[in-house]
Parts: sequence; C-alpha cells; structure tokens
Amino acid sequence: MSVWIAIGVTALGCYLVKLLGLSVPAGVLERPVLRRLTALLPVALLAALTAQQTFADQTALVLDARAAGLAAAALALVVRAPFLVVVAAAVLVTAGVRALA
Repeated sequence: MSVWIAIGVTALGCYLVKLLGLSVPAGVLERPVLRRLTALLPVALLAALTAQQTFADQTALVLDARAAGLAAAALALVVRAPFLVVVAAAVLVTAGVRALA
C-alpha cells in the first residue's frame, strides 16, 4: 500500500511542478541567466547520473568495465563520431573488458 501512496504523492508533485512552471510570467522566463540555466541544467544532471552509475557500487567507488566503456564513448565524442557509433563503441569496449576479466 505504501508504494501506491508514494506513486500518488510523486504524481501530485509532478503535476504541481508543471502547474508552477505554467504560472510563471513570460518576462521571468526571458531572462538570459534563466535561459542559460535551463539549457545547462539537464546536461549537468545527465552527466552526474552517468558518473554515479559508472563509478558507484552501493557505497564504494569502483573502476571496472563500465569506466572503460565511458572512456571509449568520450573518445568517440572527441572525434565527433555519430551518436550510434558512440553508443556502439561504449558497448563493444565494455563487453570486451568484461570478456577479458
């Protein structure tokens, strides 16, 4: 039962955040600082999530095959590879390192 309460509270919270966003005056949304923040915040959150999922295991810091895959993806991004090539490089390197271990 507590799971359904958590789902309901989360749904209500999401609705209220959406409603709050719609009630903000347009002048506030046009500020350059806010525009820059809204452009960079999702990137920062995604980078933090990727780092947490790659280097954390419960409460310990871990360097394993996931780190090698992330490094391969970063290298593919540096050479401006297409998105599918970046994903494929990460998958292949991660699988290769796991197969060797």
